[in-house]
This record gives sequence, C-alpha cells and structure tokens, in this order.
Amino acid sequence: MKRNYIILSTFILLTTAGCDNFLDQPVLGQYEAGQFFTSDTNAILAVNAAYVPLSFRDGGSNTIWVLGDVASDDAVKGSNPGDQADFENIDQFNITPINAAVEAQWRRDYDGVFKCNVVLDGLPESNTSISAAVRQQARGQALFLRAYYYFELTNLYGAIPLRVKVETPEELQSPAVPQAQIYAQIEADCQAAADALPTSWTGNDVGRATKGAALALLTKTYLFEKKWAQAAQTAQAVGALGYKLQLVFADNFRAATDNNSEIIFSVQHTTGLSPNQGSGLNQWFAPRPQNGYGFFLPTQSLVDNFERTSGGVVDPRLDYTLGRAGQPFFGVAFDPSWTSTGYVSKKHLQPLSEVPATIKGDGGLNYQALRYADVLLMQAEALNEAGNGAGALAALNQVRKRARESYLYDSSLPNAGTVPAGLLPDITTTDQGQLRELIRRERRSELALEFHRFFDIIRYGEAYARQALADRPNFNYARNQFYPIPQSERDTNRNLGL
Repeated sequence: MKRNYIILSTFILLTTAGCDNFLDQPVLGQYEAGQFFTSDTNAILAVNAAYVPLSFRDGGSNTIWVLGDVASDDAVKGSNPGDQADFENIDQFNITPINAAVEAQWRRDYDGVFKCNVVLDGLPESNTSISAAVRQQARGQALFLRAYYYFELTNLYGAIPLRVKVETPEELQSPAVPQAQIYAQIEADCQAAADALPTSWTGNDVGRATKGAALALLTKTYLFEKKWAQAAQTAQAVGALGYKLQLVFADNFRAATDNNSEIIFSVQHTTGLSPNQGSGLNQWFAPRPQNGYGFFLPTQSLVDNFERTSGGVVDPRLDYTLGRAGQPFFGVAFDPSWTSTGYVSKKHLQPLSEVPATIKGDGGLNYQALRYADVLLMQAEALNEAGNGAGALAALNQVRKRARESYLYDSSLPNAGTVPAGLLPDITTTDQGQLRELIRRERRSELALEFHRFFDIIRYGEAYARQALADRPNFNYARNQFYPIPQSERDTNRNLGL
C-alpha cells in the first residue's frame, strides 16, 4: 500500500483543508457525500485519505514519539537546549494546554477521526454506486482507523468528545465523555472492523488494516481496561491468524523486511516519491554529524533494563535498539560526542547508503504500530493477571526465545551461530507478583523506543509511575496521568469549559 497513500492527493487536500489541522476543516454540515462516493475508485481514495494522519512525514507534527516516549524513562528530548522548547517541556513535565506537542497530536488524531467519519457516512448500504466488496472493506478500514485514533486520543487526553459522524458546527460543540465510553466505542469499532476486513492483502494493498490489526487493537483496549479474560482470549485469536515472530529481531526495523509475518499493522513510508511520503524520523532522530537533528536520545535507565549474562553478554535487542560506544553504528564507529546521554535511537533510522544525506528526512522505514511480539506480551500479562501463570509463561518465553536466538541467525552479532550461555533463559516462576514485574521488564526491552512506554507507565499505576519517573521532579501522577486538552480546542468548543 505504500504508493496508495498518495493517489490523487488533490482529494486529500479537498477533504482536509490541510491534513495537520482539524480545526481548519470545511463546513462539515455542508458536506454532501453523494457528490463524491459515486465509484469504487473514489471510495478507495477516501479510505486512503484516512491513513494520512498516521504518517511521520514530519516528525515535528506527529508528536506521539514525544508524548509516548520522551515523557517516559526511556528517552529524553535531546538536541540543543531550547530547540523545540515545548518538546523539552514535555520531558520536564512543564506542560500547559498551549504546548505545541499536545496541540499537534490532538489536531492530527481528530483529523483522522474526521476522515474516517467521512468514509463511514459516505458508504451506507443504500449507496449502490459502490460494490458490496469495496464498501465492506472501506468501512472496515475506516472503523479500524477511527478506533486507532480514539485509542491514542483517550490514552493521551482521558475524557474527550466522541464524534462518530460528520458533524455540523453546532454539533461540534460537544462535551467530553468519560473514558469508559470512548473505550466502548473503540471495542465496537474493532469488532465490526474484524468482521469486515480480510486477514491479508496483496500487491500494492499490503499495509492496509486487516482482521488481525482490528483484533490486536481490541486486545490492547481490553488490556488497558483491565478486562483480562477478554484480552487473553482476543490475543489468542490474533495468534490463530498465523502471525510469526521473525527469526532476527532487527528485521522488524529494516526497510527490506519491514512488512513481514510479525507485523500486524504499520504506518507505511516510501522514500523517493513526490510529494515526500517518507519518514521524517530518519532525520529527526539521526545524530547531527549524519545530517540529523539529534532528537530522541535513549536513557541510561533504558540501557540498564536489558539483561546481561554473568559474563557480560548483553541482550542483543540492546544494540538493535540503540547506538552506544564500542558498537558499530550503521557501518561507522559510534562517536559518544554525538549525544548527551551516550546513546542514539536506532529503530527508526536507516544507513546512509539507503537514504542519502540530501533526502535524509525522506526515509523508507515503516513505523511498526502493532507487532505480534506486542500481542504475545499482552497475552502473557492478561493471563498472569487472570491467575494463569503457566499460560503467561508460554507466551512470554516465546518472545525471550526469539531474542536470544537472534544469535543463531544474525551473522553480524559477535560469535554468531551459538546462543551465549545463560542469555535470556526461560522464565519459570508462576508467582503472580514476580511474573508481573518480569513481564513489565520484558515489555520495556522488546518495545523500547516504539512510543508505547509512557502509556504503560501510567496504566501500571501511581506507585510504579512515581518510581519510573523519579528523576522528573515535576511529575505528578494525578496531574500528568493525562495531557491537558489543548486551549485552542477549549476556545473553539464552548462545552469543554475553561
């Protein structure tokens, strides 16, 4: 699907009036779907537009990396002090309703919701201009994407307005509803999407939402709601669809292998197109001597989370995840002077040979939003919380086995071909409390710098959060559990209050 994002970008522009700004929409009450939804081609174009807000084409406007990881114990803002000052304010928990990162993600996600509602309103069963198959698949994708945007929104901002149709200006004056109501809508959308979507796509459609994506997001929703039995059952349903862990962990973060059997849903990026459809993270996160901006620096706390053997052999995921002294960095020696923490993020970067310096911000790596390893760890967590420690171990140890056995399949690793003795052994305890902490540690190592950590910290509860963020003196769980609703939205929507 990488090229399908840009087909007839004119339609995208006409329906969004700028994809970065929900507040700049055309008058929604005057939208007449019948004038556009007159062919299968146009229905597909409308769906393509609904994917656009997911893109990291501009790392400064899709700020989920800031809100999801810079706010956590895994990363700091980096770059020069004062550069992107509002991102630094997130890092330090000096967060106000006019913070640029807080504003940007709200606009982007609600823009996505709007695009999904355009599709859903425009494709009722009464619209016989669209074939039944295209209508079903288009609606399924829009339902999944709307659920995805709302999942981000409610976990970022808590109680928020719920918009499930293209609304008039008067209807946009809507109050926030409790998070439980948002979760209920996400559940319903995911269930309907799973029924409507295929298990896979082929050709240029690879990358579109699938049944597995809908079920994986439903699993995550149940997990965040602490519906342990439903989360475990739905995770098992995802596994039954045939997803498999890659033999080498790093193949999930290499352009040549980034649409593989482990990937359930990813944000597609393609380099070398006009207009630019690549990933800007390749430039935002790269060190300055490699024509990058030097943002998003891993912390010592994250490095210390990765396990080591008694002989000092480290979990191979560490060096797949970040650059550090003494280790190669995309074919060159790592220079500690590149970074204030001693480390540089790697999962979203490509070698200079793949993305020349002149187009550094046009990377070809996808963002892996949902991986099967994530689902296995969610399954392990849910089973453990439900009292099934033995079942939790089976899922957890699949992830650990893949990590240690990367040594068998990746010739770039030292002493490749043999798993170092004592590295990442299977977990055996079924004590619920001990296993809970081990699953949390595993999740942090496996999903490091994939923009999930802050949300995990918050859902684990206040005691965990205070410990994890002890070096952020301004952090207050009650105040910072959710980001503030942007002031621009409060100014526009009178029913949100001051």
